[in-house]
Amino acid sequence: MTVAKATQTNISFKNIMLATDFSPASDNALGYAAAIARLHDGKLILAHAIPPEARTSVPLDPLPLSLDRDLQEAEVHMRQLTRGKLLEHIAHEDVIERGPTCEVILDLIVRNNVDLLVVGTHGRGALKKLLLGSVAEELFRLAACPVLTVGPGASVPSAAEPDICRVLFATDFSPTSLRTLPYATSIARANKAQLILLHILPVAPLAGESSFWPLASDVIEWLEKTRLADLEQLRKLIPPEENLPRNPDFLVKFGFVPEGIVSTAGEIKADLIVMGINKSSAARAAAHLYWSTAHHVVCEALCPVLTIRG
Repeated sequence: MTVAKATQTNISFKNIMLATDFSPASDNALGYAAAIARLHDGKLILAHAIPPEARTSVPLDPLPLSLDRDLQEAEVHMRQLTRGKLLEHIAHEDVIERGPTCEVILDLIVRNNVDLLVVGTHGRGALKKLLLGSVAEELFRLAACPVLTVGPGASVPSAAEPDICRVLFATDFSPTSLRTLPYATSIARANKAQLILLHILPVAPLAGESSFWPLASDVIEWLEKTRLADLEQLRKLIPPEENLPRNPDFLVKFGFVPEGIVSTAGEIKADLIVMGINKSSAARAAAHLYWSTAHHVVCEALCPVLTIRG
C-alpha cells in the first residue's frame, strides 16, 4: 500500500468566520477566532442567523426594522461583541441575516470566501441530539472550509494568543484523513508545537490493558504485529524533510475510537485535535446521531477540534 506523506505546506487563514448565537459556548469560541485572526493577520466575520419567521396561511409583509424585536436584540448583542477587547486591532465586520442557521452560515462562507469557520457547541446529550440535532456538527459536515469546533469542555483562552504546544493528529489512514495532515503539520510549524500522530485500532485490547477476556498467545502476537506495522506506517507519514520544529511522536492504541482520541488528548495535554471528516450523502441526518466519532470527540475533548471535510 502506498503511504501518502506530509508535504511542507504553510496554511494561512485570512478570512475567519465565527458563527455565534450569543451563548456562552459562542463566547468561548470567540477567543479562539480572535487569536487565529491575530496570528494570521486576517479578517474576522461575526455571523448570526435570526430564526425564520413562522409560516402563516396568509402571506405577510416583513416587519419594519423598527418593530423587528429579534433583529434589534441581535444587533444589541452584536455591538457588545464587537466592542470587546478581544477584537482590538483586528479587522472585523458583523453580519446578521434571517433564516435557518446552517443555510445562512453555509451561504456566508461561500459569499465571503471563508478559509476557516469557528463555532462553539453546547455538547448536547444523546436524547437532545437525537431530537434536535447538532448545528455545529451539521456545519462541520457541510461547510466547504475547515471548521474549528470549541466544545463545552475546552478551556477559555487566557491570553490574546493562546499557546499551542501539542497538536494531536488522529488518523485512520483513509484518503480523507491523510489530506488533513498538511493542516496539522502547518499548525505545528507555525506555533513551534509538537505534533503527535495517533491511530486507534478498533479491536480488542491486549491482555493487561483492561481486557475482560483472556486472549490466546497467538492472538496477542498478531495484535502486537498489527500495532507495530501501523506504528511504522505512522512514522512514514512524516519524512525527514518535513522539518518540524520539534520531533513528532507516534502512538498506536487499541480500543473504542472516539474514547481513544479523547483520552489520549487528555493524557498528552493536547491544545488542538486535528481530524478528517468523510463526506456524507446524509450529513443532516448524521447530525442527529449520538454515536458518531466526530460528535463524541468534539463534545468531550478538553481542547478545540479542527475538522476538515474530505
